[in-house]
Formats: sequence, structure tokens, C-alpha cells
Amino acid sequence: MRKTLILSLALLAAAPVIAQQASKTNAPVMGGDSTGSATHSTLPADGEGLYRGVCQSCHMPDGKGGTGAGTIPALAGNPRLTSSAYVILMVGQGRGGMPGFADLMTPAQIGEVARYVCTHFGNRCQGDASPETVKRVLASISHRPA
Repeated sequence: MRKTLILSLALLAAAPVIAQQASKTNAPVMGGDSTGSATHSTLPADGEGLYRGVCQSCHMPDGKGGTGAGTIPALAGNPRLTSSAYVILMVGQGRGGMPGFADLMTPAQIGEVARYVCTHFGNRCQGDASPETVKRVLASISHRPA
């Protein structure tokens, strides 16, 4: 329930950016399915657009995170962001109060936003973020024993 609420709030905050991106590409605006929910086809395809449309509502435009009802980790200069696999894992599966976006984004989109985070805000991650790598990283955690 909490994860759904957080994801819903992130999408609500992202709606203006998604609409702006869609108007530039003649893509459909939010609601690629019969429930009116956002789908991977209604999100931007590039890392910066994905960050602006989905991530910056919590992590802020400058990647510095924030505090309020909870603490949102800074992405800017974050010492944990040294591996693209770690960023892929966080974006795809989430952790703590952050929802995972593997059900909303394609592996290519997760790779794009991971690549963006890994090359911006003073970060320099090692490893690639290709769709194949995203699939491999996310599959590796789904096979771990509970």
C-alpha cells in the first residue's frame, strides 16, 4: 500500500513533465492502458527526461534530495553511486521508501535513467547500463532465496 502511494505521488508530480515531453513527440499523455495508469510507452525514452519526469520530484532537480515527511537520499556526490549495477537495482527494485520502477519502465528506460544518474550530479559509476545488463541485474536479485 505504501509503495503504491509513493509511486502514485511520484507519477502525479511527474505528470506536467511527462505531458510536456509527450507534446514534443506527439506521444500519448499518461494513461497508456485502460486503467489510465502511466505505462513505459508514455514515459520519455531518454535518461534526462525520465529523471525529470519520474525521479526529480523526490530527488530534486539538482539531485540533492531532501527532508520533510521522510529523508530522500541525495544522488549528487553520493558515495554509494559507484556502480551502474547499484543504480539499476535501486531504480528497478527500490528500497526503503523508494518504489521500484521495473513494472513502469522498460529495461532500456531503466538503463537510460541509470546512465543519466551515473554521469550527472558529480557521479562517475563503473559498468554499463545496457538493457541486457539491466535484465541481468534485476534477474539476479529475483533468484535470491528469501
